[in-house]
Amino acid sequence: MRKPGIGEPNLGAIVGVVVGAVGGLVALAMPLAIMCGDIRVLSEARTLGLVGFLVSSIVGWFLGGQIAPRLEGRLSERNAGIAGGILGGLVPVAGFAWWGLYLATPG
Repeated sequence: MRKPGIGEPNLGAIVGVVVGAVGGLVALAMPLAIMCGDIRVLSEARTLGLVGFLVSSIVGWFLGGQIAPRLEGRLSERNAGIAGGILGGLVPVAGFAWWGLYLATPG
């Protein structure tokens, strides 16, 4: 198991930033739109989507870059990079989706 430096570029970091960016863009507004039953909420929450995009991109880069090399013992280097990047990108996306669900629930 190789321990990469913080922020070191690798396949896991690149996949993590792509998954985090795309998911973070809609992760906060999507539960709001579903719970409200109105598609216009997606455009009304564009500032929150931009925050989700930026934060999820950065967190996905760091987590994907750290998780992927640790999976190389079980998977090939390429597969570990892809799997680690997906996991690293989905962590902040899941957090923003949970926050969006929390904002959408009344009370």
